[in-house]
Amino acid sequence: MAKQPLNIGMVGYGFMGRAHTNAYKQVSQFFDLQRTPVLKAACARDADKVKAFADNWGYESTETDWRKLLDRKDIDCIDICTPNNSHAEIAIAAAQAGKMILCEKPLAMNGPEGLKMVEAVEKAKVPNMVWYNYRRVPACSLAKQLIDEGRLGKIFHYRANFLQDWTISAELPQGGAGLWRLDAAAAGSGVTGDLLAHCIDTAMWLNGGISDVSAMTETFIKERTHTLTGKVEKVTIDDACAFLCHFQNGSLGLFESTRYARGHKALYTFEINGEKASIKWDLHDLQRLEYFDHGDASRVRGWHSIHVTDGDHPYMGKWWVPGLAVGYDTSFTHQVADFIESLSTGKPAQPDFRNAYQTQLVLDAVLDSAKARQWREVK
Repeated sequence: MAKQPLNIGMVGYGFMGRAHTNAYKQVSQFFDLQRTPVLKAACARDADKVKAFADNWGYESTETDWRKLLDRKDIDCIDICTPNNSHAEIAIAAAQAGKMILCEKPLAMNGPEGLKMVEAVEKAKVPNMVWYNYRRVPACSLAKQLIDEGRLGKIFHYRANFLQDWTISAELPQGGAGLWRLDAAAAGSGVTGDLLAHCIDTAMWLNGGISDVSAMTETFIKERTHTLTGKVEKVTIDDACAFLCHFQNGSLGLFESTRYARGHKALYTFEINGEKASIKWDLHDLQRLEYFDHGDASRVRGWHSIHVTDGDHPYMGKWWVPGLAVGYDTSFTHQVADFIESLSTGKPAQPDFRNAYQTQLVLDAVLDSAKARQWREVK
């Protein structure tokens, strides 16, 4: 029996456009789902570049205006892989057109804009999800299971960092197609919305809501040439951010992110300390979860490295034999699989827009706290 197609309309063709497309192409090879993604159309303003992207990845057609994509009856789902300042306009229009929506993170430029997106998808009752893919790394999913089973007991501490080093050179320009993340007009913020958004989403998924924050940010290079204007302009993003927080369960949080940590390309780690046990994870060794159980006999008590590749580990029964790891790309494949499965069960795949809106409110509080140099409650 032929499976029902899920016709994808992709808006954007950059790094995330490739990551998402790869997931659509992989998912039906490994997961038995009731719907099969079909790469129906890719959309971007540059006709030649989007045509090259579509031809390389196997899209059936192209558009240069996302509004035309929404008008097409053969498109079921809109995938938004554009800079942050266009998420809201595209998502709200897609909801009004009755399209399912998958949106890159962060959800929006700020909380009020994110709320409009939430209201639009909930009014239209269209399935929606935001691409916080680290939830679907099998080791992170195993951490969630261990916490939910109560193995850590009462949580005392959550700490996370996301460190990069690619913007240290003062010669690096800001803005434009490749460097829009360095332009606040397109990105909304710097490392806070780009990197800490991932840390915050994972933290609240694992450890619950955040009640208040105390943050500091820094912009180390104050001026850069803007790619679009050719002029030297003020840099308005944050190059680094660190904040403390209280979680609603009474635990304390410590978060740090920077693009000025020489030697780190994408170091994302988290550690959680509970009364019974602790866990920690490192993106550089993403298939392993480190686990310390105080209940072990004292003479063998210590940190254990769990190689998350067995068939009873999250998602791993769909892949290879035990001992053979999967990589970064499969976190997106797992997210697509969960989204398609949700269409059958009727239970929204997470994080949906409303869930991602909670992360947006924490981001707003962090930036406000850093500006005021005061504690701020999360709305």
